[in-house]
This record gives sequence, structure tokens and C-alpha cells, in this order.
Amino acid sequence: MHCQSCVTLLTKSLQKESGVKYANVNLNTEKATVEFDEGKTNENQIIRRIKSLNYDAKISSDKNPEQEEKKRKEQLRKLKNLFIFSLIFAIPAFLIGMVFMWIGIEIPYRNYILFALATPVQFIVGWGIYKSAFGALKNKSANMDTLIALGTSAAYFYSVYVVFFNPMGDQYFEAAAVLITFVMLGRYLEAIAKGKTSEAIKKLMNLSPKIATVIRNGKEEKIKIDDLIVGDIIIVKPGEKVPVDGVIVEGESAVDESMITGESMPVEKKVNDLVIGATINKHGSFKFKATKVGANTTLSQIIKLIEDAQGKKAPIQRFADQISAYFVPAVIVIAIIAFSVWYFVVGESFSFALIIAVSVLVIACPCALGLATPTAIMVGTGKGAEKGILIKGGDALETAHKLYAVVFDKTGTLTQGKPVVTDIVSLDNNENELLRLAASIENNSEHPLAQAIVNKAKEKNIFLEEVKNFKAIPGHGVEGIIGKKSVIVGKPEYIRKFCTLSCDLKIAELEEDGKTVVVAVSDKKVIGFIGIADTPREDSIQAVKALQKQKIFVYMITGDNKRTANAIAKQLGINHVIAEVLPEDKARHVKELQKRGKVAMVGDGVNDAPALAQADIGIAIGSGTDVAMETGNVVLMNNSTLDVVRAIRLSKITITKIKQNMFWALFYNSLGIPIAAGLLYPSTGWLLSPIIAGGAMALSSVSVVLNTLLMKRKKF
Repeated sequence: MHCQSCVTLLTKSLQKESGVKYANVNLNTEKATVEFDEGKTNENQIIRRIKSLNYDAKISSDKNPEQEEKKRKEQLRKLKNLFIFSLIFAIPAFLIGMVFMWIGIEIPYRNYILFALATPVQFIVGWGIYKSAFGALKNKSANMDTLIALGTSAAYFYSVYVVFFNPMGDQYFEAAAVLITFVMLGRYLEAIAKGKTSEAIKKLMNLSPKIATVIRNGKEEKIKIDDLIVGDIIIVKPGEKVPVDGVIVEGESAVDESMITGESMPVEKKVNDLVIGATINKHGSFKFKATKVGANTTLSQIIKLIEDAQGKKAPIQRFADQISAYFVPAVIVIAIIAFSVWYFVVGESFSFALIIAVSVLVIACPCALGLATPTAIMVGTGKGAEKGILIKGGDALETAHKLYAVVFDKTGTLTQGKPVVTDIVSLDNNENELLRLAASIENNSEHPLAQAIVNKAKEKNIFLEEVKNFKAIPGHGVEGIIGKKSVIVGKPEYIRKFCTLSCDLKIAELEEDGKTVVVAVSDKKVIGFIGIADTPREDSIQAVKALQKQKIFVYMITGDNKRTANAIAKQLGINHVIAEVLPEDKARHVKELQKRGKVAMVGDGVNDAPALAQADIGIAIGSGTDVAMETGNVVLMNNSTLDVVRAIRLSKITITKIKQNMFWALFYNSLGIPIAAGLLYPSTGWLLSPIIAGGAMALSSVSVVLNTLLMKRKKF
């Protein structure tokens, strides 16, 4: 498949198959999901129906990233070769047929040379276009290939008639060859962009480990992850990835879930806690029972959500399909009526009537209509790229101007994405001493909160002491001897026995502001508190204000608890907060908001990928994960949330230009068709020849391109 028309044609055809209850065709993944009644049809009949439309199909097997990548590269290679082959013939055809003629250079046997150059392009390169158009015809439909096939065929076959039967007439071989060459270039560029989807899914699949250590028959053995079954007891050692979803049955550790949840701080895990496949175990060992394997794991569900959400259609594509569906049959009817009236009713010669019919088909050729959207999108994406806003498809530019809401992920998008020390509260008014003791002991720990404290001490040039008898209590804190002092640094729950009422009040105050509190104890006496938080990005407050000024609702979505989320939202000026959201539920919340209007999702983590795909526009922060960047329609390379506002402004400029281009494309055709049909001939004696029709067709394309280039002067 190469365009939305293919999707529409296949979907309609599959829905007509007896017993088919549901059919969804996905252009990006090149897959169809079909639900059917086995009593009325089967897979083979469905495949036969697809093949009857001149497409190929087979049952989708288990996901194989290497095979998918190989297939994509093969498709790209074929398209590239077809384009180069077409270009080799089209360039000399254009030079001989148009350029040399304009400057008065006569080439011997000119028309025969042009015939030899255009024929391979028309039938070798254009074969796929003819197949697609014929498939649409068999389904009593029309697509953009129908328009291209009609336009180029009219120009080519009329030129053949001129060369062999009317040498004094005008030929249009170069027009047909150049048009098909441009079509192939467009398809090659589309295929490159479309390949990003499979790359995103491939990267997601590669997050999961390939081997797991299980206990079977009382012995440890390593097996492939595909061979795991529900109920297997799996061992995970420090630094290893968790193979599948499950529940811990023995041991405890801190697990880095950032690649799934997007949250930067490792989560403490103990017996009966859930673990998610593809997350990374930090320092402890544990055993867990597998509860979800294969297609049921969280990671597999995320992959499926992305594939499903990316099957959505772009509004402008649907509009172009609708135009082609009615426009093509109308043009054919007008051409036949014009020929019949002039030949059978008026009594003009066959060549006269044929010229009239060809003029109608040539002037109706969809060059300008085909250029209207892609040229505007090309310039729009180019302007965006200059400012570090990478727009990977037309969907985003077509949609962003009419957004109802923008949903921001919190961690790493609205915030810095890493814990930093925000408060140092010393009970004896000696902050440096508190930080010296806490950082010295935390320097022996790899926990992110510990590193935040150490970094703060280094920032203040505080000398770190040697620690003796260091001991880490997973999930609670650390302790050791510094000099002659016994020091404990840990969670409030762990040192609760040393706390007084005033201690509890101070802890509650810091936690109310959304901060994680670490308590320092020296010789069994609380000496102070350290508040640690993920701080808002400087540009986020400005971006939120700018969006709210445009009457766009701003939402913040996060896996954090409501207290922390509300504290951050208050600093940013955000009124709508969705907190305590599981990774797989982010896309569901976006879907709910879409019932009210168009929604953009801004994020940076793997957990954001399904929501990025589900949203009408997915905007990925450039510093985020590769998967988020691949899944998003827009990537902000400058890592600035203010670029979200700029992208929306760019969308408004581009959509205005697309509408103008559509008008000019259809205006020329609407005005030119009746003139080409000879409407003015009886009263003025003026007849639109095919060469003038071809010129008008070219002029409409030029006007669309020139109008688009005016976009370059716009600021956003």
C-alpha cells in the first residue's frame, strides 16, 4: 500500500466479504486486523479477496523485527530503483520535448525518440499505478491512481496517435513521463517516513531481554523468553532486566521502571509487589512468579496500542479521496459527452472530437491537486526543522491548528526529569554540617536520591568524610560510622522512632509541597531533613500560559501520587491534573479527552508512546527515549516546551496554505474543463487545444508551488 486511498479501498472491500464483522487496515504497519465468522468465511477467502484487488497478503506471523526491517529495506530499494529508472528516461524527454522546443533547437526524429523514452516509464514504472487503478475499478471505486493513470494515459496514447497517424499534431510524451517520475519520487519519500513506525516498534521489542533464568524441577536453567509460561519462577540478579510481568515471591530490590513508566526514581520492590517486563533491577536479587507472558505483558500491550492508534486517517487525505471518488467519474463522463456531442450530434471529424475529449482529460489531470498538500507540508516541515521542530508527517500539521487540549507528561517534559535537593532543614542551624554527614554516608549508595544529596554537597564544595561499617537497608536507607558518630539517613518511616511531633510536622510540610523527604539521624538524634524533588523546567510555565491564552486546555498526566502532582501543577499554573496513571492507561485518558475535541500529547518516555500514538498529534521531547521520538508526529529537538506553541502556530500557517492550494487546484480544473469541452467554440470559434490544456494544467501546478513558497516569509 502507498496511500490512504489503498486503505479505503481495502477496508471497503473487506467489509463486503460475507461473515466479516470488523476490518481495520493500517497503512503504517501494512497490516489488516479482521474479525470474522468462521462459519461464513476463512483466512484464505479473505486473502483471495485482497489479491483480487491487485494487492498481496499473507497471515501475519509472530513479530520478527529483523524480518520486518529486511522487508522495509527491500521495499525502499525497489521504489528507489523505479524512481532512478524513471528519471533516466524523463530528463531527456523533458529536455527534447519542451526545453529544446522553447529555444528553437530541432532534433531529428524528435517524436519517435520521445515515444521510445516515454514508453518504458509509462508501462514499466507506471505498472503499479495501472494495477492500483484497475483494482479500484473492479471495486467500483476510484482513487488518486485512477486520476494519475487517466491523465498520463490520455497524454501518452494521444501522443502515440499523433506520432503514427497525425505527424502534424502536438504530442505530450514528456508530460506523461515527468508526471509518473514525480509520483514515484513522492512514494519513495513517503516510504522513508513510513518506515519510522516499524523502527519504533522494533526498538520497543528490543527492550525486552531474550533469555530468562527460571527454576524448573528444582534447578536453575536459562531459557528463551518466548518459552516462558505463566507460573514460572524466575530469578533476576542485580543489573538484569525483568523478562516478563509478575509478582515477587522472594527477596527485595529497587527497580528502574523509567523506560516503562517514565519516572526517574527507582521503585522499591518487596514480596507481593508487581514487577513489569523490560524494567531494570538495580542492586538486589529476587525471585518472582510470571503472571503475564508473550502478548499479554505490559510491553506487548504498549506495542499493540501504538499499532492500533497509528491506523488513524488524516482529514485532508480523506477529503482528497472524496474528491477523486466523484471527480474522476465526472471527468470521464464529461469527456465522453463532449466527444459524442461533437462527433455524433454536431458532425465534426473524429480527430476534432478526440482532441476535445483529450483536452478535457489533460486539463483535469490531478497534478495541482496532487501537489496542493505535499508542497505545503514540505515547506512547513522545512521551516519547522530550521527551528528544531521535526514534523514527521502531514497529520500533525493538518490537525494542530484546531486543538482542544494539550496533555503534558510530567517527568522529563514539564520537569527536569531528575531528582535535585530543594530544601536543607537543619535543626541546629548548621546546614553544611547536615549536608556533610548525609552526603558522606550517601556517597556509598547508588540510589538516585543518594546521588542528588552527593551532587548538592559537591556543588557547595563540601568535603566528604570516610565512612566505616556502611550498611544499606534496601527500601529504607543507609547507616554507618563517621568519625565517632553513628549516622543514619533514610525514609521518615524508617527513622520514625527517633522523631518528635515537631519532626512529623516538618516532614508533612515538605511532603505537602510534593517533595521526597530524607531524614538524617546522628547518635540517635534527628539533626535535620533534606527535601528532594523533580523541579519544573524554566520554559514550561511560559508554554502553559501561551497555550491557555489561545483557549487551549492544558492537562498534566503522571504516574506520581496526587499530592506531588498537584504541587508541581500549582507551580506551573496548570488547573487540570490526571495523577496516579498506570502506563497502559495514559492512552485511555487521551482517548477520553478526544471525545471533546482534538488532543495533542507531549511526552518523552516509553510509557508515553501509546498516548503519543493515540493522540491526534504526538509531540516528543528530543531528549526523551528513541521510542517516544519515533512514535511522535512531532519531535522538539531543542527540548523546549515553548516549541509546542510554535508548532501549533506553524500548523495554522500550513493549513491555510493547503486550503488556498486546494482552491487553486480545483479552480483551474473547474474553469478549464468546460472550455476544453468546447463550450466557447460556437460563439467565439476558440478551441482549447490539448497543448494549451497541458499548459493550463502545468500553470495550475506552478501557481500552487509559487503560492506555497510564499510560506517561507512567514514567521512563527
